Amino acid sequence: MPDFSVSLLLLVFAYLIGSVSGSLLLGRLRGVDIRTQGSGNAGGTNAFRTQGWRFALAVVVVDIGKGALATWLALRLGPVDGPLPLPALAYAVALAAAIGHVWPLWHGFRGGKGVGTLLGGLLVAWPAAAPWLLAAWVLVLVGSGYVGLASVIAVAALVPLAWLLQADGPRRAFALAAALLVLFTHRGNLQRLRAGNESRFERVRLLRRRP
Repeated sequence: MPDFSVSLLLLVFAYLIGSVSGSLLLGRLRGVDIRTQGSGNAGGTNAFRTQGWRFALAVVVVDIGKGALATWLALRLGPVDGPLPLPALAYAVALAAAIGHVWPLWHGFRGGKGVGTLLGGLLVAWPAAAPWLLAAWVLVLVGSGYVGLASVIAVAALVPLAWLLQADGPRRAFALAAALLVLFTHRGNLQRLRAGNESRFERVRLLRRRP
């Protein structure tokens, strides 16, 4: 099979497996569609708020796993001399899986926000960045209580990290594309934050006003 065809098939597969939403797939087994509950988002946060931590944990495992699987397959099966260098193909596949999660073919193009699937791809394609992303997410979350804000800042932190580490072009492009995607998918959270009606996770918020 021509190298171009192999690369294209890997990208299509990544989108299709990304379209398998953990919350919607597991929700069907439970007889619920979490898009009709809570915030209406098919992601881990809404799964936690509406279905509990066990359900949410299973959702996160599925969503991270599909990003990791698609990226691993790209590095394993991608052509060395294809139209994209192998690292660039891996990053493109990780983004394709995240796009599938956000706009899933199997679920009416209404999915989650892509952070978990991006993290799965990151764990395979750029594992050294994952602890930095998680650290930024936790710091913002415990400081503010806003999950959406923590997600946006954590993924956006990949951009300066790539420059500080003098990463190559594909890695910088991935960092920027991932940050823009997450910014777009969280635009509603940011609008609510600006309006002052964004929901907080008060239980994890350490910096809170004392009465």
